[in-house]
Amino acid sequence: MAKFQSLQEAVAENLRDGDTVAFEGFTHLIPHAAAHEVIRQERKDLTLIRMTPDIIYDQMVGMGLVKKVIFSYAGNPGVGLLRRMRDAIENGWPRSIETEEHSHAAMANAYEAGAAGLPCAVFRGYLGAGLKEVNPSIKSVTCPFTGEQLAAVPAHRPDVAFIHAQKASRRGDILIEGIVGVQKEAVLAAKRAVVTVEEIVEDFDGMHPNLCILPHWTVTSVVHVPGGAHPSYAHGYYDRDNAAYLEWDKISADRDLFTQWMNENVLAVGPEVFAARVQGL
Repeated sequence: MAKFQSLQEAVAENLRDGDTVAFEGFTHLIPHAAAHEVIRQERKDLTLIRMTPDIIYDQMVGMGLVKKVIFSYAGNPGVGLLRRMRDAIENGWPRSIETEEHSHAAMANAYEAGAAGLPCAVFRGYLGAGLKEVNPSIKSVTCPFTGEQLAAVPAHRPDVAFIHAQKASRRGDILIEGIVGVQKEAVLAAKRAVVTVEEIVEDFDGMHPNLCILPHWTVTSVVHVPGGAHPSYAHGYYDRDNAAYLEWDKISADRDLFTQWMNENVLAVGPEVFAARVQGL
């Protein structure tokens, strides 16, 4: 049953050192505010799962919270590299991290398998691909019915999933409009789920029922964080802050500048800053 909490309370109660955690969102509704609260609470030795890790994972890696990243393609969307993640991989700064790279299809299927309570995902993929040569988690299996060679990867079963959404009802049901990635599957696969939302409404009367992607009994904690996806966008609420992504490329390229930016813009501020930033756009 969903509990309504502050972001500080939700992170403190649900995320522990050493946990495996997913922060999911696709193009929009990326849970930046939640990731920043995790950084402020100085969680350690996290294993991060995400399709297309972007700058929130760059920030968590750069702040030394992460021991492993399980992912498919990592980059600053539309700009280039994740420079803090690359520094950790190549130079061990601020610490070395493990990486486990998959295709997008493998990541999506692994979430589906986790949501279904299965131990692994079986799908068509990786034929002729080089990833399986460097990732021992990618296996081949033979279909017992057709004899076809298929790919298999372990199911994703995060300890915690964080997502951002447009609306929650007073009961704790979650509504998402626009592009939906693997947020639903990530929540259903996880032991605990924290959802930050733009607004809380009495109910979803008058809205298409398919917009309610998660009933209240699948969610552990709901947090009201207007602007919580900035600088990504929230369909119907605010646009993508393209300048912030371009600026991040410069900030993340220098260790000292990165550290200064994180101190000033994350460690020294709270979730309410997100709302102020979005209102000023």
